This record gives sequence, C-alpha cells and structure tokens, in this order.
Amino acid sequence: MSTFALVDGNSFYASCERVFRPDLLGRPIIVLSNNDGCVVARSAEAKALGIPAFLPFYQVQQLCHKHRVAVFSSNYALYGDMSRRMMNVLSRFAPQQEIYSIDECFLDVTGIPDLDSHGHRIRQAVWQGLGIPTCVGMGSSKTLAKLANHVAKKRPEWNGVFEWDWLTPREADRLLAEFAVGEVWGIGRRIAHKLTQMNIHSALDLKQADPRHIKRKFNVVMERTVAELNGAPCLALEDVAPAKQQIISSRSFSRLVRNLPALSASISHHVARAAEKLRAQGCVAGLLGVSIRTNPFRELGQYHGYTCVPLIHPSADTLLLNHAAQAALRAIWRPEFSYHKAGIILMDIGTPAIQQRDLFSPLPDPKRAKLMAAIDKLNRNFGSGTVKLGAEGLSEDWRMRQDKKSPCYTTRVDEVARVK
Repeated sequence: MSTFALVDGNSFYASCERVFRPDLLGRPIIVLSNNDGCVVARSAEAKALGIPAFLPFYQVQQLCHKHRVAVFSSNYALYGDMSRRMMNVLSRFAPQQEIYSIDECFLDVTGIPDLDSHGHRIRQAVWQGLGIPTCVGMGSSKTLAKLANHVAKKRPEWNGVFEWDWLTPREADRLLAEFAVGEVWGIGRRIAHKLTQMNIHSALDLKQADPRHIKRKFNVVMERTVAELNGAPCLALEDVAPAKQQIISSRSFSRLVRNLPALSASISHHVARAAEKLRAQGCVAGLLGVSIRTNPFRELGQYHGYTCVPLIHPSADTLLLNHAAQAALRAIWRPEFSYHKAGIILMDIGTPAIQQRDLFSPLPDPKRAKLMAAIDKLNRNFGSGTVKLGAEGLSEDWRMRQDKKSPCYTTRVDEVARVK
C-alpha cells in the first residue's frame, strides 16, 4: 500500500524572517503584501493576538504597535531561496518528491519502516539545516496526507508528526468528522456550499457519500476525492511540474503614474521577469498581452487598456518580447489618465521544437539564445537584477512600496548578515 507524506513549513514567510533575526524569538511577526497593503502571513504569536489574514494593514497598525509586532514587507527573493534549500533537504528523505508550493511538498515514503521516527528525522533535518519549523502528515493518499498535516499542526499531542494508520478505523472517522468539508484538499468555497446543501458537512460525510452520486453531481475529480478519503490513492506524485500555459507579471504602483516613461519602465521590468520564467521552463511564447489600468477605487476618470500582440516567431527573447510590449503599450496609453497598475501576459506557450514558422521572415539569431542564457546565469549566481534592461531604469516612479523589507540574506552578497 502506498504512503504519502506532506511536509509543510510552519508560517513559512514569518519563519524565514525569524531565521536571520533571532531577537524575534517569541515575538509576533506579520508579513505584508505588495505595496505593504494587506497582511498575508502571520506567525503563531500574531495569530494568537487575533490578527486575521488578508486584512488591510492600517486596520491592525495600532494593535501591532501595542504588542510590538514585527512587521515586514514581502521579500520573495528570500522566501524563494529558503524554499529551494528546504526542498533540497527534504529530497534526501524519499525516492520521489513533488514540490507542491513554496512551502509544501509531497514525499513518497512507501515501504519506509518506522514512519514516526522518519517524520521526526525530517523535521529535525530542516530545523538544523535552515531553522524552519515544519509539520509532517502521512496517509495512504495525498488527500489524507494533507488532512494529516492539519492534525500534526493543530494538535500538539502529536508533536508535529501524524499518520492515519496510528488510529483505529473508529478513531480515524471520529477525527475526520471534526474537519469541515471545505477543509478537504480541492474543495473550494462554491463546492463546499453545494455539498452542505446536500447534507454533506464534514470530511467524514464526504468519505461516506456514494461516489457515483458525487460524480453525477460534480465530476470525476470529486469522485476521486471520495476514493482518496477512503484510502484509495488516485493521485500519483508528479516528478516534474507541468509547464505553465500562461505567465503573468503585473503589479500595482505605490502611487498613481501619469507619464509614459514610467509605464514603459514597468512594462520592461515585467517582460524581463516573465521571459526569465519562460526560459526556465524551456518554452517560448507566441502571444503577448499588455495591460494598464486606473484605480477603480478612486473617483477619477476610469480606463483599462489591454491589447495582444502575436509574434511572428514564438520566442523567449527578452529584447524581442520587450520591443513588442512597448509597441502595444504606446497603442493603448491615454495621456489623460493616471494609472494604478500595469502588467503583461505571455500566452500561446509551447516548446521551441514544435512551432509553426513563418516562411517569409528571417529566423531568429541563435546567438540571442546564448545571450539570454548568459544573462540568466549571471542573475542566478549574483542575484536577480544584476543584469537587466536599461529601459527598466528609465523611471523609478512605478516601483512598489516596500518600506519594511528585510535584506536578501541568501541571494545578495552585499546583504549577507554580519556577525560582530
């Protein structure tokens, strides 16, 4: 029988900040969204204070000041690098690994003896290697492993590691009855509402539901969820994450932008970031979209400009994509408006080997692919943005607010922590 483990970094963003700030041990920590707008991550101490997630920061600012809450702007360079290191450590503990999100991964621990000790060794290795606390949930299916992780995290008596097989069938059903059906992996708000209307309120109710009836009411995916709750694995580990079919890069500005050079700089920045992701997955894009919009929450003139540009030859070349994006921007820009957000979308993504070429246009210069590879390597080795488009620096007006951002301790040599 298969056994899956889900390993999850506890309060991951807040834990990453605490790793390099030992003085924050025991202090509540929150991390804010782009432009320092909303609370997106909280340490256990911050949750205990009653600070909810996704609340505008200004609504809890007084509370944070009163309780000396440490407040950070999002530092995705730090979190991404810590995630990479954590996944490298976890890969040593199973023959197969599926990285599910920045702070979660599934491991295939089938056949490994004494899973209790194995789970604690996993937690210890991540703690010793990175200083990130984790929890490990195990079950005979990925859905049960996700629920087991909730148990490991919420119930201190399991000391961070839990497997369903440690319970009798009656005890397991009693525990499943404590989970609302909306907490089951893959059950969104709308489906949960529909299930409750069918008198299915808990994970146990869904487990005991007739799978054929569930399939008729929903789809085959929901039927598999019922099977997984009954311990029958229907979802295998994915060794390689599927390539994204769309890549979006966009951001709100910290203040309204009126001039074209600032918008142009922001579009160049988004093209560079998206093209880098496109090359990382070994793909090219055939269609590029550019979007600019005003702030819908302000009583000013409203405008949303959007257009798509088909590329003659599908490409992952930053310079070529930026040329097309700038032409699109000039076509949709209206000088009478103040803009709040800009972004780009790469679409029609595929592999370079399977592309329809234009017989009447010259093929792309192969040296440009080498140039892009060299830029990516420099940015990987010396930090993101080491080599960038000159157009990105035309104006600083579009930059987002990150007043409380921590240093990039692990990805920038000039920001490495110093010991006195």
